[in-house]
Amino acid sequence: MTYPATFYARTMTDPATRPTLHGAHDTDTVIIGGGLAGLTTALELARAGVAVTVLESQSVGFGASGRNGGIVSPAFACGGDAIAARVGPDAARALHRLSIEGVQRLQANIQTLNITGADPVPGILNLRRFDQSADLHTHAAQFAAQYDYPLTYLNRSEIGERLFTNRYLHGLEDKQAFHIHPLNYLRALAAEVERLGCRIFEHSAVTGCDLQTVKRLRTANGSVTAQRAVFATGGYTGPLIPRLKRAILPIATYMMLSEPAPDLIAQAIGTRQAVLDDRRASDYYRLVEGGSRLLWGGRITTRAAPADGVARELRRAMLDVYPQLAPLRTELAWSGQMAYARHLMPQLGQLQPDVWHITAFGGHGLNTTAIAGTVLAEAMLGQSDRVRMFAPFALNWAGGPIGLAVAQLTYWGLQAQDWWRERGSDRN
Repeated sequence: MTYPATFYARTMTDPATRPTLHGAHDTDTVIIGGGLAGLTTALELARAGVAVTVLESQSVGFGASGRNGGIVSPAFACGGDAIAARVGPDAARALHRLSIEGVQRLQANIQTLNITGADPVPGILNLRRFDQSADLHTHAAQFAAQYDYPLTYLNRSEIGERLFTNRYLHGLEDKQAFHIHPLNYLRALAAEVERLGCRIFEHSAVTGCDLQTVKRLRTANGSVTAQRAVFATGGYTGPLIPRLKRAILPIATYMMLSEPAPDLIAQAIGTRQAVLDDRRASDYYRLVEGGSRLLWGGRITTRAAPADGVARELRRAMLDVYPQLAPLRTELAWSGQMAYARHLMPQLGQLQPDVWHITAFGGHGLNTTAIAGTVLAEAMLGQSDRVRMFAPFALNWAGGPIGLAVAQLTYWGLQAQDWWRERGSDRN
């Protein structure tokens, strides 16, 4: 399934196309990449009066930023224990507070910019498919005490009032988290950046650069000269900056969209809250278009799969949870590349004087791009040094083809562990 046929592209409220770069242009800051990270950085710089030019190789939101699951909740793709093991408990708590701030900043943008097309829907259910709950109570208590962030425990009966399946045994409800139409949100950010006087050029892939005192970036038909450059290229990072390309793994994730069938879907799902299971190889889903369609995502591979294969994999997962949805037809399916670092944390900071990078948001990108773009802009403006909190998560070599193979094997191993835990619960 090609990108223009996806649900998000088909339902975007801002269909505007933007020019391709032609000729020579001067600016203060050039940002390479028109996804969430690049445009959030551009927005915060533009709000401070900085002249910004954004160069996007395809169209705004082409990558994972414009076709992800749309779930906005705190945390990073790297688990809290792993973050604490690397930076210590105090720094780990500070990073988690940043992730909460990212949720709040994204919500504030929707409100202040009146992004009605983002269609925010409150509530996320994080659910468990095996019989263990003590750690969930502990987790909820810690979040309330450390972050003043309430999470509500749900038992099997309470889950069953909303989701008509026997697969989920325990869960946590997050009422402050929400889900959105990510492409409409992103394109509204782009429109605001332009309203503030900045320029965005689409179909303007950077083919060469000189990053000495003055930064010069070349495209097929033009060039940009700037004092500062930001690379925000995500899962589609090319070889232009070898150090960046070596530091990420492009991982494909899958999504599918059902036909409109509100009555049938209501036989399985009785809530507009988004649902994530807490398996390490998890699925996530939510109702869209007023509850008339089901959007289901999950699975990862180290390369994108054809649409029919995507649909088969995700339908199998859906029917394992909701066999009553067997008559529900799949209308669209697609995959796209996310950028992961080996340590599963965002990578942002300086490559060299006045050259910055912001990438690797795979697995938890909406809240983390919102805060990462903010703290990067703060650093560039000399307003704060919060970007230093990400210094321990550097541009480490991700392993290349070996790293991709290890990532795939790790994922299969996690799937096997999930299966074994759930099998134990089924036996009991």
